[in-house]
Amino acid sequence: MNTLYGEVQNQVLAKAKQIKLLVCDVDGVFSDGRIYLGNNGEELKAFHTKDGFGIKALGASGVAVAIITGRNSAIVANRMKALNVAHIIQGQENKLPALVELTQQLSIDLKEVAYIGDDVPDLPCIEAVGLGISVSDGHPLVLNAANYTTFTRGGFGAVRETCDLIMQSQGNLDSATGASV
Repeated sequence: MNTLYGEVQNQVLAKAKQIKLLVCDVDGVFSDGRIYLGNNGEELKAFHTKDGFGIKALGASGVAVAIITGRNSAIVANRMKALNVAHIIQGQENKLPALVELTQQLSIDLKEVAYIGDDVPDLPCIEAVGLGISVSDGHPLVLNAANYTTFTRGGFGAVRETCDLIMQSQGNLDSATGASV
């Protein structure tokens, strides 16, 4: 089927239609993977506004959103709070146990979860969920394991593309974004 971003296999759309929870890595997914460190220890990251709008629209469509990241960052916490992300899990080098615990808390089956990542620490989650997603510039092992690879690079709208894919497959894209497709 043709989506906003390009041709997507029907089996991917069928999986996306079942999604109740989107879980995102941060570095390399919400950001381009680079971390800027200043002389006084300050840390800077760039986030794309398209991703932010996508997260807000997906939440408005009824799909829950979470992040699970290996690092701890006040910048990430502040950005995710601004986007109304209810589940912010940081400092998790081994992400799968955190994902399983979250799905149990929310009474959501792993088959109803989409996970988007970019590197090897994301592999167990990508392989465990119903819809495993890699950003287009993900590590080759992640690209090979994913059910879907975004057309867009991490930090440049890959999260928005994922949100749009889920909403389009569920028939909610028009109402959530105001777009006509």
